[in-house]
Amino acid sequence: MPTLIVLRHAKAAHVSGLSDRERPLTERGERDAGRAGEEVRAMGLVPDLVLCSPAERTRRTAELAFPDVEVSYERDIYEAYPDELLELIRRTEPEVGTLVLCGHNPGVHELALGLAGGEYGFRPGSFAVIRTQSSWVDLSPGEGHLVTRWDPKEH
Repeated sequence: MPTLIVLRHAKAAHVSGLSDRERPLTERGERDAGRAGEEVRAMGLVPDLVLCSPAERTRRTAELAFPDVEVSYERDIYEAYPDELLELIRRTEPEVGTLVLCGHNPGVHELALGLAGGEYGFRPGSFAVIRTQSSWVDLSPGEGHLVTRWDPKEH
């Protein structure tokens, strides 16, 4: 059963003179990113691949959360709409059983809600674990089941 982990980058700093793409994580963001990875591992989940926005804050989140997992940096994740993110997921190879998508709001939040429903926020560093009976190529809105969600401010 394919498992998708939708992860919003951890808390980022607003630094004068840096572009949005260059924003680094705050100290809390660094801690929360590591904690998100620990939570995923504690659930017995081992990602096969991380699809990640190339922005500094998403790159660092992925590095800290999943240091031993292959990361594919996809420029299309930055500022993507949920349907664009879903198209990217559909291109995932079938042998990938657990996939992480690390990106930005509102796209990642809307993607998670569109796939599995629910009513919850998606603060920085939050993730949703979604399972589906569909293969990646056939994944469509409403076909996911929300297994759990995690928010660093709630734990």
